Amino acid sequence: MKKVPTHADYPALVEHLQEAVIGVTTGSMFGMPCAKRGGKAWLGAAFGGVVFKLTGQAHTDALALDGAELFDPSGKGKPMKAWVVVPAEQKEHWFDLGQKALAQAD
Repeated sequence: MKKVPTHADYPALVEHLQEAVIGVTTGSMFGMPCAKRGGKAWLGAAFGGVVFKLTGQAHTDALALDGAELFDPSGKGKPMKAWVVVPAEQKEHWFDLGQKALAQAD
């Protein structure tokens, strides 16, 4: 994955999730900063947005947001089907999607 700056609001999002949910830690995955719980990553920062691991209706809803797309860390047209990049223009949805992604990761 090519290095792309993390959006300035990403650290505040992770801090907010850490305050709301016990056991959320930070780490790295695919060279990007990510949030983990129980060693499982479910949220990360890439391409100027936030990447969420989602399934079902939450996945469908996230992909329906303007500018959202499947996460392709290699940039070679091989997206990770469960991971959705939600751009900064949709940051008002980040916290809700973060909670949904975490609930699905448990």
